[in-house]
Amino acid sequence: MFSMTVNDFLLTMACALLVCGVVILGVGIYTLIGKMMGKELTTIANQTAKLAEKGITDEISGLVGNARTLIEVLNNMVKTTAGIGIFLVLIGFSLLGGAYALVLQIR
Repeated sequence: MFSMTVNDFLLTMACALLVCGVVILGVGIYTLIGKMMGKELTTIANQTAKLAEKGITDEISGLVGNARTLIEVLNNMVKTTAGIGIFLVLIGFSLLGGAYALVLQIR
């Protein structure tokens, strides 16, 4: 049978928390940077602005209203993505802190 001391167990748990924390921190940073700066979002925002300009010059009020709604939805999407990214970064830092606390318990 495999025997493990308390110090070995704490070190194993600290390593597992460290790996999980680094992975989740990386995913959170990628979510913050990668998704918010994506080309798709920029393209949709630019096309919506052009659509709104066309609606104003051609006096089509429905088109302008729909473009405004689309811009509001894009803003909400960016806020949601930022919130998820920040949450993942906080979870990652807390896991890293937990790993550090476990390492401090090793004697």
